Amino acid sequence: MPALGKRDRPMLPDPSDRPPLDQLGEVDLIVLGSGAAGLTAALTGLLEGFSVAVLEVAPYFGGTTARSSGTVWVPDNALMRAAGAAPDRQAAETYLRALVGNIGPEEPWQTFLDTAPAMQSDLETRAGVLFRPYMAAADYRSDLPGAAPGGRALEPVEFDGRRLGKWFGLLAEPLKDLMVFGGMLVTRAEGARLIRADRSVSAMALGARLVARYARDRMHYPRGTRLVMGNALIARMMHGILTRGGQLYESTQTLRLIQDEAGRVTGVEGLHAGRAFALKAGVGVVLAGGGFPSDPQKRREELPAPAPEHSPATPFARGTTLDLGVAAGGRLGPSGRDNALWFPCSVRVADGGGIAVWPHIVLDRAKPGCVIVDGAGRRFANEALSYHDFCRAMISHGPTAQPSWLIAGRDFIRRYGLGPIRPRTPRLTSWIASGYLKQGRNIAELATAIGVPAETLSETVTRFDANARRGEDPDFDRGSTLYQRSNGDNTRGLANPCLGPVGDGKLFAIALWPMPLGTSRGLVASMDAEVLDTRDRVIPGLLVAGNDMHSCFSGEYPGAGAQIGPGMAFGWRAVRRLAAHRRDA
Repeated sequence: MPALGKRDRPMLPDPSDRPPLDQLGEVDLIVLGSGAAGLTAALTGLLEGFSVAVLEVAPYFGGTTARSSGTVWVPDNALMRAAGAAPDRQAAETYLRALVGNIGPEEPWQTFLDTAPAMQSDLETRAGVLFRPYMAAADYRSDLPGAAPGGRALEPVEFDGRRLGKWFGLLAEPLKDLMVFGGMLVTRAEGARLIRADRSVSAMALGARLVARYARDRMHYPRGTRLVMGNALIARMMHGILTRGGQLYESTQTLRLIQDEAGRVTGVEGLHAGRAFALKAGVGVVLAGGGFPSDPQKRREELPAPAPEHSPATPFARGTTLDLGVAAGGRLGPSGRDNALWFPCSVRVADGGGIAVWPHIVLDRAKPGCVIVDGAGRRFANEALSYHDFCRAMISHGPTAQPSWLIAGRDFIRRYGLGPIRPRTPRLTSWIASGYLKQGRNIAELATAIGVPAETLSETVTRFDANARRGEDPDFDRGSTLYQRSNGDNTRGLANPCLGPVGDGKLFAIALWPMPLGTSRGLVASMDAEVLDTRDRVIPGLLVAGNDMHSCFSGEYPGAGAQIGPGMAFGWRAVRRLAAHRRDA
């Protein structure tokens, strides 16, 4: 193992030294789920003096958060103000009021605005959970009043995974395709610099440093230990929990919530390592299992048809904790517009078999030189919309947009990549042979390859290109907002950083489907995250956070990190409320 500085040496208990779960007996707080919401609840419990056990059904910790960017949406946070932003609360209210409108109640998102900045400040001060503000990350609906040009989205500060000791092997990995060399993590900003390494000395030096660190790591670890994004956030909170005496148990199936005669939730029963256990909770149980994006049956029942076949979420987010909450007397919130938080995704056969899902977030759709068409060969939406809003356009357009086709030329792929195909990939043969990437020597051949009418596709591309050369999109206003332009290419001096001609030479295409990263329909709760029954009464001892809680934004998606932000805010608020109850008692 590489040598660490004294302050970085892992001082954590070995996972094998944990007390067996069937012998633990009782703790103050039980948390079901180990994504950002669950670990926030657990860490807050320890800060408030509770004994805590986190039970995770997967064989590793981190949930969907560990696979994500780890961005946290926190309006009016202290970090953005320190960076020079004005006080933000009133503008954030204006924005959310315009976004959510009368779709759902105002009190949940007002409570979020009250809670999120305090949560961020408290966890930084007392537990060293560190973020930096994305000052150029505009809110997704930057056309609405009150939208911010940046600062509300917070990026996790990198974390040295070696500090986890043997627990590093129990940290969920990011999506393989999102790691360089299959094991090295880089931030979005670093990635943008690295693709210029052949033209920039500083970018070349950054690449050399990162690769050297990664090479040293691979002498001792199965992947890089320099953690960023969601992996950094989860690792930092795991470390905080373990150093404060919290217990983490993976591969734990919780089968039932224990309730006393008055209906109070007093513990859980389940299986761990093939052995039955019963664990009492002195103050409460927090449900934070991540919703149901990976459960095929629930997707068919709750999401618009045709039901998505896959999800980029952790495969263990199957709604089992929601089922536990309903069985204990809780109820789901009202069915919304589509009950999910969406990513447009492409699918391929992974190396070694199985399915690999690639979320097309910001790296390709908004860049100049690509276009997206439906099964009839026509554009149907602004390609530079946020991932959530673009998927909503796919769904509302109907089955002809599932799949849609993302089309670009060879120069586009060389500059920006396409899905998991890296920029400057010299040969595309393997991608074409696998069927992931379709090709044609011209528009007509590509139309045949993807099964759309050649004449219609030609008309679509010809019109798009003519307008794009002028920096215009009269059909869908691509590049019309700050958010869209921020995801374009501002380095080429184009009239519109999101628009450039596709061309009529050799073309390539990949298929896109709308897939749920998370779900927005969850358990109804009080403003303190206490689960409510069918008569709106609190179920004592039962709390909820993350995507197990009904969306405080009623299914709308205001900006980057708008899943993790509320998850952490209400996880923190729930446990602080429990602590206040105990102090009062």
